[in-house]
Amino acid sequence: MQLADFRKMVESMVGEIPADYLEGIAGIEVSPRTVPAPGLNAVYTMGECIPIDVGGDPAPSRVVIYYGSFCALARDHGDFDWRAEAWETITHELRHHLEWKARTQDLEEYDWAAEQGFARADRKTFDPLFFLEGERIGEDTYQVDDDVFVDRRVPRLPEAAEIEWHGRRYRVPVPAEPMPLYLLLRGMPDPPPGDLILVFRRPAGVLDLFRGNRRPTEREVHVEPVV
Repeated sequence: MQLADFRKMVESMVGEIPADYLEGIAGIEVSPRTVPAPGLNAVYTMGECIPIDVGGDPAPSRVVIYYGSFCALARDHGDFDWRAEAWETITHELRHHLEWKARTQDLEEYDWAAEQGFARADRKTFDPLFFLEGERIGEDTYQVDDDVFVDRRVPRLPEAAEIEWHGRRYRVPVPAEPMPLYLLLRGMPDPPPGDLILVFRRPAGVLDLFRGNRRPTEREVHVEPVV
């Protein structure tokens, strides 16, 4: 898609958004820039919501959509849906603005968790407990993008564990490794689009306040149904 066509598409989308959601938005513009995410391979910043410091409370914002980042992803993905990705980016950045107005941080925390997930996928260091800032989808169960994490806090590792998935229980062998330990569960029917990960960590303590980025131990294990 050419830049001029992309701009027209974005303008048309903005015209479909109710005016109440655009209150405080100084403008939604398209930039030709390509913005790689710092330190991450093949990951791009698609858009930004940028507060304008004019002394207002709340401050107005401008939304910038990066056409070059869309082009980079389109080259990497043959089935790239320009319209769907543009709509998702626009609404995502508008939600940033609305949450700033409401003084909430949920989306920023989720974005940080998503960045940590990308770092994990790139085999870089990351905060081992980043998934706790993801979307909570069940008791001690969190989702960050396509990955699902089941959190277990234990003083010491068991030899085996059980996990429930879609109404059935499965036995998980637990190797003797340092904690925090990420077990990538294989052989599970109807897995999520990404990884299903059972996380073992010690109960929270004071030292958690000073945790730094590192790579926890990751192991693939095959589950068996509990009869």
